[in-house]
Amino acid sequence: MDQQTYLTPDIAPRLAAIDIGSNSIRLVVAEAQSGGRYRVLDEERESTRLGRSLATTGTLNETSITASLDALRRFQSIVEGLGVENLRAIATCAVREATNGAEFCARVKQQLGLDIEVISAKKEAHLAFHSVRRRFDLKGKNTVLADIGGGSTEIVLASGELIEAIYATTLGAVRIGEKFGGGQALAGEDFFRMQRWIDRQLKKTTEKPVAPLHLLIGSGGTFTALANMVMASRGQSRLPVAGCQVTRAELRHLIDRLRKMSLKQLRDVPGLNPDRADIIVPGLTTIDRIMRRFRVNLAQVHPYGVRDGLLLSMIERLQGGIQTESVDEVAQIERFAAACNVDLAHSRHVAMLSSQIYDGLCKLYELNPGDARLLDAAARMQDVGYLINYDKHHKHSYHLILHSQLEGFRPEELEIIANVARYHRGAEPKKKHENFQRLSENNRKRILALAAILRLAGGLDRSHNQTVRSVAVHGKKEQIELVISAEQYPEVNLWATRQRAGMFEKAFDAEVTVRWDGETVPASGSRKTR
Repeated sequence: MDQQTYLTPDIAPRLAAIDIGSNSIRLVVAEAQSGGRYRVLDEERESTRLGRSLATTGTLNETSITASLDALRRFQSIVEGLGVENLRAIATCAVREATNGAEFCARVKQQLGLDIEVISAKKEAHLAFHSVRRRFDLKGKNTVLADIGGGSTEIVLASGELIEAIYATTLGAVRIGEKFGGGQALAGEDFFRMQRWIDRQLKKTTEKPVAPLHLLIGSGGTFTALANMVMASRGQSRLPVAGCQVTRAELRHLIDRLRKMSLKQLRDVPGLNPDRADIIVPGLTTIDRIMRRFRVNLAQVHPYGVRDGLLLSMIERLQGGIQTESVDEVAQIERFAAACNVDLAHSRHVAMLSSQIYDGLCKLYELNPGDARLLDAAARMQDVGYLINYDKHHKHSYHLILHSQLEGFRPEELEIIANVARYHRGAEPKKKHENFQRLSENNRKRILALAAILRLAGGLDRSHNQTVRSVAVHGKKEQIELVISAEQYPEVNLWATRQRAGMFEKAFDAEVTVRWDGETVPASGSRKTR
């Protein structure tokens, strides 16, 4: 069965997901059920330490490669024995970073016939958050998700069920363990040196949230180990770890106790898998410093993570089938905007006015007709950042749109839309802005033009009451005249549009005048209404 299979009441497809991480390789085999759910049939884990010495050599260790190939061969036998019809294997940080990562994938393909998809840190974060979104009630909460692996930690800031920011870091438990040691090596000053190093990495790669956070949700082996140890100490070893809550004070007390133990003693700690003895203190310290960085005092353990997100996405695709009709872009955009509490009447009106200005300019300039679609999307989503905070909401809009994963838009198009929304107000685009700096020169020009148009259109509905019915573009390249139609003199909207004309004049190298079609214009045409 391939990915175009549909679920029927009489068929329960079996799926498998393999997650090739820096510390371990995990397999989960499941039977798809209705409503996007699944029933686990089998799970397996092998600690192959594929990321061993990656930080110092830049390559995957041959011993670890051999162990990984052996593990994958065993997993393949399990998959075949259980009659799996749909299998996906993904690789994360170690394979992604290693100079011989592609060679490893080729060897797996040659020896086992298994295709490995090497996913980006951003994709990894999206899968982890997809798992959290399906299993937690996030409505009305500002949360931070940390997915700690052997070679990296992906951090997601979210408002409700929407991603506001994704940070990819190199704070992996294996990587940090190799740099600073484990066991009693961290009993003294090296532990504090490790703390300071983690703090510096977090400061370089993350930004503190604007709104207070309610909770840290943690996925990955380090969090699962934390839950197992805490629950063992509470006499709750027989209970599931899902949802286990740990305060920062409890975490710090546990770290202080474990870091003074030898490796032999660590291997005997109730709830701790002996395979993790040498990396548990670096992993737990990473959790502690993340909580400090984001000022969160409570962590909740989510034992599923990336492979769960992968399985859920596979099932959703099976149940929905392959889309044969084009995506209703406007409908999905407005659903997204509504989830962010956007004033839809205002955003729709601004989108209409933006389109009218763009169409008028196309007659004077050689604009890309396809960009009208991106401008429309940006206009409808320009205010989604209100979900986070009114202050600097245009910057929050940029992040929310960038991580929205709206169907029908390529990543490059989403980046353009996000930037146009980012510059619908506030400072004009500058090359020193990180989001603008990484774009090509052509895309910078496109964004400048589209954002300039959006600023004018936003000004035309500054009153938020849709007083301006339409706008027409007159004049010539050097002298653009916007003629607006309204039943009554729209004083506030005229004022706002004129205030926002500066960026447009730079983008199009033209002077702009704005007038109401109810005004009397002198026959000479010399009257200016800027």
